[in-house]
Amino acid sequence: MPAHSQIRVVIDTNVVFEGLTKQGGASGLIIDAWLAGLFHPYVSNALAYEYVDVLSRKLSKVRWEKIQPVLEKLLDYAEFVNVYFTWRPSSPDPGDEHIIDCAMNAGATVVTSNTGDFKMAEQALGLRVIMPVEFIVQLVNS
Repeated sequence: MPAHSQIRVVIDTNVVFEGLTKQGGASGLIIDAWLAGLFHPYVSNALAYEYVDVLSRKLSKVRWEKIQPVLEKLLDYAEFVNVYFTWRPSSPDPGDEHIIDCAMNAGATVVTSNTGDFKMAEQALGLRVIMPVEFIVQLVNS
């Protein structure tokens, strides 16, 4: 397992999906940085299951079989978080609640392409939520 820096983040499924399926871009750089151990990723069981569910459903069987080992490596490098407390409801999208719970329990920042669904959690809970490009800038400057 690579040595991690102290940047603690929860990577939303939309960033993982884009990073594993599209060439270039901030999400792809995040996947590369994750594999290189440049930050400390946190994942809950619910989030890991969501990564697998979304990728296995949205990709062709052949593409999923190629990406699955990379996802497994990403999960090997992540620290799994036990969700002891929840702050529900904290998002207009119930599908984002487990991401908020994971980040709050880990003391981590959420990296997502969909910051709008996290505004309530930012305001009410003080959760830090950033876009993939902003996270790449933070990694470069750390």
